[in-house]
Amino acid sequence: VQLQAFGGGLVPAGGSLRLSCAGSGRTNYAMAWFRQAPGKQREFVAGITWNWGTTVYADSVKGRFTISRDKAKRMVYLQMNDLKAEDTANYFCADRNGDITTRISEYKSWGQGTLVTVSS
Repeated sequence: VQLQAFGGGLVPAGGSLRLSCAGSGRTNYAMAWFRQAPGKQREFVAGITWNWGTTVYADSVKGRFTISRDKAKRMVYLQMNDLKAEDTANYFCADRNGDITTRISEYKSWGQGTLVTVSS
């Protein structure tokens, strides 16, 4: 399944941005957002299960980012508020058959990245 992420852009520090990902909507799957900053490893940001909407967040984004899904549209969103310069990265969506995990290797389908740049 080809996932498609979009919605990135340039935003000032303290601003907001919403990313979207067209997912598969497959039962028992989990969707997640990862990000990769220049020169750094890809890291988990947030995840959500299709069935129950259970969510998990990285500590660095708790209270600022919100992941949600629209089952009818098969879309997953990442609402990012109070953005900081350290949030600058290429953001990817991915899915896996099973529960949410932070392990990158567990996700088999990936979308292309969408770049988020936060100016300080």
